Amino acid sequence: MKIEIKDLSQVYKNDFRALSHVDLEINSGMFGLLGPNGAGKSTLMRILVTLLNPTHGDVFVNGMKLSDNRAEVRSYLGYLPQDFRFFSKLKTWEFLDYAASLAGIRNKKQRLEQVDDLLEQVGLFDFRNRFANKLSGGMKRRLGIAQALIGDPKIVVVDEPTTGLDPEERIRFRNILSNLSQREVIIVLSTHIVGDISSTCSQMALLNGGEVHFKGSPEQFIKQTDGHVFKTNVTYEEMKLISEAYPIITSVPEAGGYEVEFVANELNGWKADTITPSLEHAYVYFMEYIANQKQVSNDILI
Repeated sequence: MKIEIKDLSQVYKNDFRALSHVDLEINSGMFGLLGPNGAGKSTLMRILVTLLNPTHGDVFVNGMKLSDNRAEVRSYLGYLPQDFRFFSKLKTWEFLDYAASLAGIRNKKQRLEQVDDLLEQVGLFDFRNRFANKLSGGMKRRLGIAQALIGDPKIVVVDEPTTGLDPEERIRFRNILSNLSQREVIIVLSTHIVGDISSTCSQMALLNGGEVHFKGSPEQFIKQTDGHVFKTNVTYEEMKLISEAYPIITSVPEAGGYEVEFVANELNGWKADTITPSLEHAYVYFMEYIANQKQVSNDILI
């Protein structure tokens, strides 16, 4: 499977440009779309799952133009939106059974077998008779991914799936997605949480202000930050100064002050050791230095 996004733009009625000339190629496996809130990620997801028509540009799925083959493309899709909803008066298994019938699975025995299999996959089989509105937040998100997998879709799109989850549920959800990526499917994961990308995705893009600023592997993105991530020890008084000068990634209290990790273009007199960057370091460095510079440049051009 392959998704090709070509020169895609989305402009709303108030002339707000949510997407601007987006070009991406997405192949089988886990693809991460990283960016801050308001970057245009959900708009792009809605276009991919045929809920929104772009203002300009095209999307191709296995060579088929999405706008001309919407019904066929929909048959390939599974979708977990950010605001996943369900019928509160249905039990967990009843909701999935209803979703399976909407997906076109007419044989009741086949439908119930798939429901039980999906509940097993996402760790909800023991809660199959619990009403969906009585599930915890993490269980509801797992129910969401189960409904997205009904009918064995070739493309699974998940929008901000771990927002609001506790660390244990976030890890569980990432593991479910990681296991799915071992199949011959495309999983598009849209998130503003860096850890979701670093632990699951082999390819990624960074979207900011509706534009793609980077596309490649997480390792390639991190490479850009080599020589710009530092660690040092500061006093309580110095902590205020360094936090005003640089983006602080972590600060660990210790006797007399803090051990801090920060990103910077130049140290400007501070004594610090260079350390190996992570994806979180790279993301903060990009947003603080590279993206801001691009915005200034764009403003000057305007």
